[in-house]
Amino acid sequence: MTSIVRGFAPAFPVLQQGEGIGGADYLPVDPAAVLWGRLPRTGDRPVATIAPGATIVIDTVSHEGILDDQGSDPVAYFGRHGVERDQVLADAIDVAGTRRRDSLAGPHIITGPVAVAGAQPGDLLAIRIDALSMRAPYGVVSTRHARGVLANKVGFDGNYGQFCAVEERDGAWYGTMPMHPDRMRQASFPLNPFLGIIGVATDTDSRVSSVPPGLHGGNIDIRRLTAGATLFLPVQVPDALFYIGDPHFAQGNGEVALTALEAPLRATLTVDVIPAAQVSAGLGRGIGPFAASHGLLIPTGLSEDLNKALELCVRNAIELVVSLFDADPQHAYLYLSAAADFNISQAVDQVRGVHGEVRVADFAGHAATELAKHVLERA
Repeated sequence: MTSIVRGFAPAFPVLQQGEGIGGADYLPVDPAAVLWGRLPRTGDRPVATIAPGATIVIDTVSHEGILDDQGSDPVAYFGRHGVERDQVLADAIDVAGTRRRDSLAGPHIITGPVAVAGAQPGDLLAIRIDALSMRAPYGVVSTRHARGVLANKVGFDGNYGQFCAVEERDGAWYGTMPMHPDRMRQASFPLNPFLGIIGVATDTDSRVSSVPPGLHGGNIDIRRLTAGATLFLPVQVPDALFYIGDPHFAQGNGEVALTALEAPLRATLTVDVIPAAQVSAGLGRGIGPFAASHGLLIPTGLSEDLNKALELCVRNAIELVVSLFDADPQHAYLYLSAAADFNISQAVDQVRGVHGEVRVADFAGHAATELAKHVLERA
């Protein structure tokens, strides 16, 4: 059962739509244009178009507080925890009040798609996360629909969640969470905001659910994709049609209960295109989504079977080490065993995710390819 947070005092005012934008290219949350629980597909009309190398500011809203099982009324839901109406995002209120979700779709609110002029299948889209701003001083962690790791286990099943307040301490931000429904017990943990969903449109006739990740990226839930990271996605359709959603303030690897600390973010992104010719010249084979983040290369492995996801991630890590550092495959395999980490990104989104962490500084030189240059200068 959710503990009510009493005496809530916001650590900062909510960042409403359009506030503080200045002259930046900006994509707000338009309730008439967002997708709820489904992803863009081939042939979709973009809601914005940018040139390669351009920067765009995009708002997101969280699904927590607006879902049917929460009453579809964020003012009432957050009000129960002491949040005043003017501290609830107006765009979240509008989405909840004007849109209805397909019961077979995912829960996520998707902002986009954004066309990247001239991007073509075979290219790599490089999405650099320049900045992430928290839009509200609170969020929610939840489990539902028998989707957590302990689904159908006595004592842990069911639909429940917890409102969490944000507080500032010694110049850093923390989430705070009650740890008992009846006793004054609390935990706090550092916040590291990131977008759970960053993807490109699928080359499909129908819209796929926002829940499982795939070659298109989507709901990959890699907590290393904080400000300063770059995600590389294989373009599936002309102009790429990228999108974002599922904003998080914090997440543990595995995301075991089902959600992270779900809360709204404003993202500043710079988007580049690496041409297909450079990709094919620099990689021996396609490896799906991967990232460069804070001195790390981050390969991914995605499969309904967690063991298979790990195997795919290791193979993709070998391909990156071989391609970017002129390594021999067997030596790369041994290096990964000695020096790299492989983590469960999430185990709750139908398709399981594993991501690796390979330190760029471990290698004395790099391959003389344009792809290696593009990737390593972002690490």
